[in-house]
Parts: sequence; C-alpha cells; structure tokens
Amino acid sequence: MTTMFDKRMTADAVVASLSDGMTIGIGGWATRRKPMALIRAILRSDLKDLTIVSYGGPDVGMLCAAGKVKKLVFAFVSLDHYPLDPHFRAARQTGAIEVLELDEGMFHWGLRAAAMDLPFLPTRIGIGTDIITQPGFRMVKSPYDDGEELVAMPALRLDAALIHAHRGDAKGNLLTLSPDPFFDELFTRAAPKVYASVEQLVPTADLDIEANARFALVERARITGVVEAPLGAHPTGAAPDYQIDLKALKTYVDSAASPEAWADYRARFVDVSDEAYAAAIGGRDAAAALPRPVY
Repeated sequence: MTTMFDKRMTADAVVASLSDGMTIGIGGWATRRKPMALIRAILRSDLKDLTIVSYGGPDVGMLCAAGKVKKLVFAFVSLDHYPLDPHFRAARQTGAIEVLELDEGMFHWGLRAAAMDLPFLPTRIGIGTDIITQPGFRMVKSPYDDGEELVAMPALRLDAALIHAHRGDAKGNLLTLSPDPFFDELFTRAAPKVYASVEQLVPTADLDIEANARFALVERARITGVVEAPLGAHPTGAAPDYQIDLKALKTYVDSAASPEAWADYRARFVDVSDEAYAAAIGGRDAAAALPRPVY
C-alpha cells in the first residue's frame, strides 16, 4: 500500500488499482520511453474495455493484439522504422476498436486542456480536414473583434496515466534524462492517478533535485505510485540508459504474422518475469550497448 511518503509499488499492484472501462493515458512517444513493463503487466491481467490515449507505439499494438482496447484516441501508432504498428493496423482495418484519430497538434491541445482543467482549447488545427467531421467536434467563435471561427478541441480527460522515467525515489520524485521529454508532463496533469515506472529507484539525496531541476518534469504530488523497472521501456528506448532495440522491434513486428506467432511472442516476452524478459532480450548489458538508431 502506498502512502504520501512511500509510493513504491509493483507493476502488478499498479494494474490491480486500475479497472475495466478506464481511460488510460500512456506517455512516451512511438518508440521512445514507453512504460512497457507496465503495459506487459496489463497484458497479463484481466483488464478489458480500455480507452487508450497515446502517441502510440508498441504499447498500443500489444494492447490491441491482446484484446484490451475498446477505444483508441491517437495521433499515430508508429514504430518509427516500421511506419505502422502491425497489430494496430489489423485492429484498425478489421474494425475491432473504436477510434478517435487526431492530428498531433490537436492531441497535444486536448491533453493541455485537460491538464489545465479546461473543457476545450481553441485551435485552427483541423479546419478544412475530415478530422473535425468525426462525432464530438464543435466550432467556437472568437469573442474579440476578429470574430474568427475556430475548432474547440475538447479536453482529453484521463482516469489514469502511465509514464516511464529514468530515476525516481520512494516519494515519487522523478528525473527524466532523455533529450526530449515529449508530453509526459501533460499526461500526468490530465489524470488524477499517475503511475511511473523508473529504471532505478535511488535515495532522494542521490537525485540532487536542485542541481537537476530541468529533469524533474512534475511535482511528486502528481505521482500516485512508482515502480522500479530496469529495462522498463524496452524494446523502446530510454536514452541515455539504452537506445531503441531495432532487433527486438523486428521480432515484435514478426509476431503479427499469425495468431500462432503472437502466441509465441507472448510466451517468450510477455507472460514471463522481469528477469526472464531481460534474459530473453540478451541481458541488461546488451541493452546498454545498443547503438543509437539511424533515421
């Protein structure tokens, strides 16, 4: 059980705090700093009928393959070197999931509106496209002299958010050391419950928050629980600790070839302990030695 002073949890305890039908935001970006250890824990659970809000990568694809997703709110679902996640593609093409497809900027604006506790934010994004012909969009007229008609991007409100950071302590202080933090701060502010996996839990003094303030994206009060999960973003990257594992992503892509291939992938990389997962991908030293990907 977490307290305001000790928020340490296991991945399974995080999943146990979630429930069917929730709207869950997933931080990171495509193949970078996705909370994959927490995603794998969801895959092993009985959770279902989830609405997932994500700048998607293998997090979304795996949840679709496992039948966990009722609705997906997304700007893209990409593996970068593989433009579309194949499990997402299958779910989208067969109509297995409901979708709200957004421009990247609209997605950002929806998160920001929720983070600011606003019902919507006005934008020009989407005007003249089919995006705003989807149900739920409305226009708003500027109250100023210009009288411009704008899209009212509704807030993307979340029930819970999952993110991955590099270092953390038992109190929920986090350091995100990657070059680009993306939108994790907005995910944490858009949700009443936020669970963070971290590569390493350390004493608070070792975080040296004063010296590393630019890496501390959110106040610890926003964090509900923190999970120590070495390789917790793999096969996505958590630079500078480790880069994207292109070989592992290829293995994942191949798992969409057939139901049998997906079952084999699950048996090897999902329905296993963290230690067995690390061994299956070659160990932590191998992950740390991964080369920087070339785009």
